[in-house]
Amino acid sequence: MADDRQRTPTLLQIGWLFTRYANLTFGGGSATIAVLQKQIVARRQWLSELEFNLGFALSRLTPGTNLLAFCTAVGWMKRRWSGAVVALLAASIPCSIIAVIATHFFEVWQQHPMFLAAIRGALAAAVAVMFNTAWVLAAPHVKTSVPKAAVIVPGAIALVVFAGLSPFQVLLVAAVAGVLWPAEEAKE
Repeated sequence: MADDRQRTPTLLQIGWLFTRYANLTFGGGSATIAVLQKQIVARRQWLSELEFNLGFALSRLTPGTNLLAFCTAVGWMKRRWSGAVVALLAASIPCSIIAVIATHFFEVWQQHPMFLAAIRGALAAAVAVMFNTAWVLAAPHVKTSVPKAAVIVPGAIALVVFAGLSPFQVLLVAAVAGVLWPAEEAKE
């Protein structure tokens, strides 16, 4: 019974988790989703790795902000409509207020040399955060299928850079590749 309560959070628990981590994790949506993975899968065990991956993949296929789509998907998986609405509002309202305030300060300080230097430093760090996030999200899959990762990752990069495919098209191609080349555990 304790397992069921842990895996099915209350609306208050959903609201608190997304208010805290979707609004106070810096580094963009992907970095936030990596932090949420640790909280939702490893720590709280609200979702299995497979459920998390489904929510993550579906959020990448939706237009708009992928983080909000992901949070909404998790809320839906745990509490249907009420969970989806609570997760969406908890993940969007506080950070929207922060964005308005940050935009105001950017407008006021945009000509200040120290502020511009700080922005350049933050941009460089953001690139490092993106690489770390990519590894956190990909590591479980790379470790289980090195050959597949060695083909799909550079293949996806090539499709974007050289073939000019959109991210949506690349995700669809990767989904087809996943169906045609299933994970080892799916073959049993």
